[in-house]
Amino acid sequence: MPSSFTATPKAKAQAKYLRKNLSPPESVLWHHFRRNQLGVRIRRQHPIGPYIADFYCISARLVIEVDGSTHRAEQRKHDQQRDAWMAERGVQVLRISARDVSTNLEGIVRTVRKITDE
Repeated sequence: MPSSFTATPKAKAQAKYLRKNLSPPESVLWHHFRRNQLGVRIRRQHPIGPYIADFYCISARLVIEVDGSTHRAEQRKHDQQRDAWMAERGVQVLRISARDVSTNLEGIVRTVRKITDE
């Protein structure tokens, strides 16, 4: 992994905490992603540089972010900066809404599978 991907100590500590405290939509997705169920390894709450990805597939260079219903304007600005940082490093970011996890789970799983199969 390039040195720009090296997690900061703060991100590592926060990721460890977040792994133990997944949001309900993240927990549902993790149930479908864990143990290589999609044929690729996906990590949860994975630190990348100064950021923590909700889910990360190293082999596909794919970050999967679950956006809650409380995403305000300042959060969206932070997300844009984060997405740009990831894109500069060749990492694709897939943003899904927490609502979609409950209403379109199979569609999300198909989309992730399609991206990771490429």
